[in-house]
Amino acid sequence: MPSIAALLVATSSRAVTAFSTRSVAPQVVARALTARHVSSGSMPYDDDKMPIYALGLNIGMQISQQTDFKNLLEEDELEILLAGFSDCVKGEETVNPMEVLQKFGPEVNQLLRERMEGIMDKVKKDGADYIDGFVECNDDAVKTDSGLVYYSMKDGDGASPVVEDEVEVHYHGTLTDGTVFDSSVDRGATIKFKLGQVIKGWQEGLSMMKEGGKATLVIPPGLAYGDAGSGGAVPPGATLKFEVELFKVNP
Repeated sequence: MPSIAALLVATSSRAVTAFSTRSVAPQVVARALTARHVSSGSMPYDDDKMPIYALGLNIGMQISQQTDFKNLLEEDELEILLAGFSDCVKGEETVNPMEVLQKFGPEVNQLLRERMEGIMDKVKKDGADYIDGFVECNDDAVKTDSGLVYYSMKDGDGASPVVEDEVEVHYHGTLTDGTVFDSSVDRGATIKFKLGQVIKGWQEGLSMMKEGGKATLVIPPGLAYGDAGSGGAVPPGATLKFEVELFKVNP
């Protein structure tokens, strides 16, 4: 899951291109494996084979963080995708890969673009419905002109931050379905950062708080990561919910 660094302002758009027919120089990508919150148990292979399995997991994680194929493709389509990947890795292609890309690459790009747009439209609608429901169920919730929803859980009595200030906070971030995508609370450590370096929903929401306060922020995509999303943790067009506790404001 992304750390607070992932709250930095995201790009407003992302090109969807699955294939290019140009030659690409091979690169060796070294990226640390990130542990998921899954139950521990027996490993699928003997210890001497697990490093190879870990390599496969690492490649799969990198691909999944770029494109959410699990939700974009049907089960039988995933099997075909994996067959193409396997044939390429093993050198067992029955057709010339470049000919396949030249012929079908544009169609695949169009297919992925249409499906991503369909998923994003649904995510945005679900987010808008969630905001309406949250405001309806919480009489003290305030929806600002920007679309941010602010709900005070505990009033503070100290200073309110401005974008130039450094703040120290605890936060717990979830999607509207309750999925936790980032949480300093779960990590057991507060975090400090410049308020002007994070997404607009945080800038506006924390400026409404005072030291010692705690609030829920429901942030629409336009004030969060927009149509780009954030890696594999925050889908494109997602509405986010944060519980934030403001401990300190440092001018």
